[in-house]
Amino acid sequence: QVQLVESGGGLVQGGGSLRLSCAASGRPTSSSAMGWFRQDSGKEREFVSSISATSAAGGRTLYAGSVKGRFTISRDDAENTLYLQMNNLKPDDTAVYYCAARAGLSSATYYKADYDSWGQGTQVIVFS
Repeated sequence: QVQLVESGGGLVQGGGSLRLSCAASGRPTSSSAMGWFRQDSGKEREFVSSISATSAAGGRTLYAGSVKGRFTISRDDAENTLYLQMNNLKPDDTAVYYCAARAGLSSATYYKADYDSWGQGTQVIVFS
């Protein structure tokens, strides 16, 4: 497994932006699909976005409908880091955001069960 550490969360007013980072260590993640999920208190962890391995499908991306057009996922394989640029944030985006990866999986995927490595999460709070 790979170790994942998220950062970049915080408190932001609605309409603002944040950029989350996920630093991976333990093994290169360039051949792995990676994703972002989020979980608000009392709710199920939900899919936010995923990106395929750069070598697979040209770095295909997937987004949840609720964030499409506002969030952008990207990766820097040289730095072994995953990013989530979040713009036009809304109070409904408030949650703990988790980074995930799966060894041997190159295609982007919506499903939590497809990932076998998770970070500890970073809190995002959006106030109106």
